[in-house]
Amino acid sequence: MTVHVLILCTHNSARSVLGEGMLNHWAKQLGKDVRAFSAGSAPSGRVNPLALDVLQAAGIDTAGCRSKSWDEFTSTDAPPLSIVITVCDSAAAEQCPVFFGGTGQPVKVHWGYPDPSDAEGGEPGKRRAFELTRQAIGYRMLQLLQLPLATMGRTELQQALAAISRS
Repeated sequence: MTVHVLILCTHNSARSVLGEGMLNHWAKQLGKDVRAFSAGSAPSGRVNPLALDVLQAAGIDTAGCRSKSWDEFTSTDAPPLSIVITVCDSAAAEQCPVFFGGTGQPVKVHWGYPDPSDAEGGEPGKRRAFELTRQAIGYRMLQLLQLPLATMGRTELQQALAAISRS
């Protein structure tokens, strides 16, 4: 059974898109039955071009990347979410909607990253910040994929995801 993961950031333009791209890439590379999605509570309507650039430079497919609302994941025909990861502090502080389609509410965890769009140093500084954020998110996604997701109970999964957030 596919494990569906939703990665949230307020505007769904950078960090959450990086998370979606990295998790789907690593899951495919490792043969894991995991599918990532990203969304935002107040989507900007566009993906930051630097997010797409660093993903593409790392050989990651960006086809289909778009900024979208978390409302797409609240309908009864949405993928049944197992895990919801917030990657920005403002999204972590927001009240998440009820996600339907599964056997219950997904396990939620916060893995915060500074907004690479706010990096100093002009274009080179921002590009470096985006690449470092992509690497940091990718590392945690690899850790997530090492978990025995198919056999973990809710409490065990919550504890494992929290442990990853501290690494």
